[in-house]
Amino acid sequence: MLDIKFIRENADIIKAGAAKKRILVDLDALIRVDDERKRLRAELDSKRAEQNRRSNEIQRAVGDERTQLIEAMQQLKSGMTEQEETLKTVMVEWQKLMLTVPNIPDMSVPEGESDADNLEVKKWGTPTTFDFTPKGHVELMTALGMADFERGAKVAGFRGYFLKGDGVLLANAIWQLAIKHFGAKGMELMSVPSLVRREAFLGTGYLPQGEDDLYKTQDGDFLAGTAEVATMAYHMDEVLNLEKLPIRYLSFSPCFRREAGAHGKDVRGLIRVHEFFKWEQVVLCKAEHGESVRLHEWLNRNTEEFIELLNIPYHTVANCGGDLGLGQVKKYDVELWVPGEETYREISSASYFHDFQTRRLNIRYRDDEGILRFPHSLNSTAIPTPRILVSIIENYQQADGTIKVPDALVPYVGKNILGAK
Repeated sequence: MLDIKFIRENADIIKAGAAKKRILVDLDALIRVDDERKRLRAELDSKRAEQNRRSNEIQRAVGDERTQLIEAMQQLKSGMTEQEETLKTVMVEWQKLMLTVPNIPDMSVPEGESDADNLEVKKWGTPTTFDFTPKGHVELMTALGMADFERGAKVAGFRGYFLKGDGVLLANAIWQLAIKHFGAKGMELMSVPSLVRREAFLGTGYLPQGEDDLYKTQDGDFLAGTAEVATMAYHMDEVLNLEKLPIRYLSFSPCFRREAGAHGKDVRGLIRVHEFFKWEQVVLCKAEHGESVRLHEWLNRNTEEFIELLNIPYHTVANCGGDLGLGQVKKYDVELWVPGEETYREISSASYFHDFQTRRLNIRYRDDEGILRFPHSLNSTAIPTPRILVSIIENYQQADGTIKVPDALVPYVGKNILGAK
């Protein structure tokens, strides 16, 4: 959420930013409602001052004069009650409109309509080639008993899956390597809830716009699609210690996404599933743009280094304006080579938000001068499973149908080859 004073003073810039993000927002309506909110508050403040003055007069008055003053006070209170109710209605509308205002994208964000317009900024490794006809991960994992997609659909419905045997070993090995690699970056480990209250989703910007992609409980709570939501809400309504900034978390949770807008896309295999697991990097830092930029590059590089440990070809793209969310200032995607599709597929996203999320969540800190400020927030996928299994299985397949284990994972898997007789 942006500050209303900033919105009023920079309406044209925000409109331009919204246009770059391809987000519709009615700032004129917001300013009209804000004018009404300010008018009502000013009138109520004036009447409260009048109420205090008359209360003092009543205490000093006697007889008929006192009776007349009490009647006038009752009329004043009646009018105030009506205005307070009107203000409540206006505030509801004001809050709804405030939640629709997008953050301003950085000037370096490329123009574009969708992920097809994202700009490649780095390429690492050479796309894997084979001297035999390669297979896709569904065929390979099914043949080796690493996954069961047919029974997964029977039990869990569309996009359901079971990991089995070496599939489970490989997924757990990735988690163990992630703990070692990202933990060495000075991050505090956390296992966080997936079932999260609505306030946390509003605070992180996933509501109201993203509600269609969330699973909702009968109690009005939601299942999160990323550990970012619970991790950011961990410090909701708190004042942080300046000396502890930046705060760095490596958070783990089950994740759930309806994939409501993805019907017909990636219907087979592990690329796009409803239930998965993810390690997420989350950072809170001083409210300084340069610090956000530095930590954004650092977070994204952490994930790139992890992929390099696995020796999987990848490239990194800067997301265009049309591929940014409501709160993101800038975003990178790391995409891994998938031989079966002969293309790169997204495995990680790294974003920074300035104070967009912390303002909504009321997370603050006192700067060196004792002034309360909203810190900046950042997040980046460390690694998701089972999606990363797709690239590992397909890039490390061998002619006999077995899978070579990446060297970095061998100590955690306990063997060099998956599926060997």
